[in-house]
Amino acid sequence: MSGHSKWATTKHKKAAIDAKRGKLFARLIKNIEVAARTGGADPAGNPTLYDAVQKAKKNSVPNDNIDRALKRGSGLEAGGADWQTIMYEGYGPNGVAILIECLTDNRNRAATEVRTALTRNGGNLADAGSVSYMFSRKGQVIVPKNGLSEDDVLGAVLDAGAEECNDLGEAFEVISEAGDLIGVRNALQAAGIEYESAESTFVPSVQVALDEDGARKVLKLIDVLDDCDDVQDVFANFDISDEILEKIEA
Repeated sequence: MSGHSKWATTKHKKAAIDAKRGKLFARLIKNIEVAARTGGADPAGNPTLYDAVQKAKKNSVPNDNIDRALKRGSGLEAGGADWQTIMYEGYGPNGVAILIECLTDNRNRAATEVRTALTRNGGNLADAGSVSYMFSRKGQVIVPKNGLSEDDVLGAVLDAGAEECNDLGEAFEVISEAGDLIGVRNALQAAGIEYESAESTFVPSVQVALDEDGARKVLKLIDVLDDCDDVQDVFANFDISDEILEKIEA
């Protein structure tokens, strides 16, 4: 999991500061709208909305944008779209399994974007169920180190349902069952430990080790998918060694 996790974390940080900031903001705003529509506009009573708002704030989304998204989602302000969550399954170079999570108001557009991105970059769209069985829904909390040790983090979250704590370099990744995510997040807050994000993710049960050429091809495909307007997140079962990852990042 190390190579994939470190890549995902690095990519997340880059997205917050580079030219993709506008795209990132749009995704975070969509998440707030959907969470407010499905669970109510009060973050105190809607844990999914609370986490969506916190993630938006941590990524410097302006408060006005967050407030308007809350109002659109709850119906207090016009302009909210009928967002639908769709999960596409596919394969990338080297047989890497990929889950593509879309949040869209146009299913045909989303399907065309995803299919085109895959076929032009050495991948292909797969039938429903052919890839998803290799992934499990999990809770993921990213905790910046800020002088913390792994024992500090584990001590705070073990009794809350944490399953593992992975060292990502500049941060720790805490994995739990999806249903324990809120408990883990609350345990960190109770211990006074800052976290960067708390959300559901998909963790693969089997991974495909990639050489440098394969890694470059797979990461290019995922970047192209990530640039699609309707794509919210991409999950894949590749593993890249730290050495190869450093070469690519350089």
